[in-house]
Amino acid sequence: MPNTFTQIYIHIVFAVRNRNALINQSWEDKLYKYITGTVQKSGQKMLRINGIPNHIHFLIVMKPDCRISDLVRETKKSSSSYIKENKLTKFNFQWQTGYGAFSVSHSQLDKMINYIIIQKEHHKRKTFKEEYIDFLNKYMIEYDEKYLFEWIDD
Repeated sequence: MPNTFTQIYIHIVFAVRNRNALINQSWEDKLYKYITGTVQKSGQKMLRINGIPNHIHFLIVMKPDCRISDLVRETKKSSSSYIKENKLTKFNFQWQTGYGAFSVSHSQLDKMINYIIIQKEHHKRKTFKEEYIDFLNKYMIEYDEKYLFEWIDD
């Protein structure tokens, strides 16, 4: 698109089905590289990805012709297949239905990148549920808790 200039940063969060802690530290880097490849194949740029065993966060530079729902659906589908085909876990791996997608201003990029980097330390103090609800509230997104992820007790 000639003469089209955009700067769209999106922070995406999604969880393992039933919030099971199935992403093992021994293969999480492989998963993150695979997801990065999926994002890049779709024409987007991955800035940072990280997570803990029950959910992941990633920050992308998004082109204006990208539909977030298509990107997340393809990312979940292909990464789930990758995990199963490579037998990375003996359990039935699935991503939870739904996701969070939050815009990030250019002035907050470094802060968000650092936030994603420190996920493991962050979640020693705060559960995923607390974190996710904090995001919804911070971005003033109306929600009914019964339609959020299927939570298990932390």
